Amino acid sequence: MKRIHLASILALALGMGIGLSSVGAADGEPVDELFRKEFVAKFRRTGLNTAPGDARLLQILVESSRAKRGVEVGSATGYGALHMGIAFERTGGHLITIDIDPEMVRKTRENVQAMGLGQSVTALEGDALKLLPTLEGEFDFVFLDAVKRDYLKYFQLISPKLKPGALVVADNVIQSAREMRDFLDFMEQSPDYDMVIVRSSMEKNDGMAICYKIR
Repeated sequence: MKRIHLASILALALGMGIGLSSVGAADGEPVDELFRKEFVAKFRRTGLNTAPGDARLLQILVESSRAKRGVEVGSATGYGALHMGIAFERTGGHLITIDIDPEMVRKTRENVQAMGLGQSVTALEGDALKLLPTLEGEFDFVFLDAVKRDYLKYFQLISPKLKPGALVVADNVIQSAREMRDFLDFMEQSPDYDMVIVRSSMEKNDGMAICYKIR
């Protein structure tokens, strides 16, 4: 019976149309959606960035689940954060993205500001293993894309703050499955989570685990 919950989320996410017309930013100023499309299209991604198909799926998952507070572990230069930031802007929510590399954080902040997402995305510099316990309040969306062997540690630190119905998305779960085996085994065996592995992009011949918190 619990599989129905995750299937419903995915069906809604994949079937949901997201319009490209102008929307209002948090300060009431109109957003130039054409500029945003061009900025994302010309984004100079690195090997650390989320693949385009995966980033788009993250955006759809955030918006279709109406998530309000999200955490990304592993910003790189912010390509995934920009997609999720657009979704959080639409839901009236907020994303905190964390990276340990000062240069990655600097570039992420620059890209967030260029896209006019400063009200929807906050980039923090530091070790996620130290920062996650300091975050206050509840969260309903998590994206893990940093040190693969630490996925379970990241999850355990944020888990007490996750609301029922929260989504936990983990990247690189096919190519790096051995490094995160403890995390994958936990999600597969937990009675509190449903998990499915999907491939929304073949660019890296990899996939993402989407985990739904039942209770």
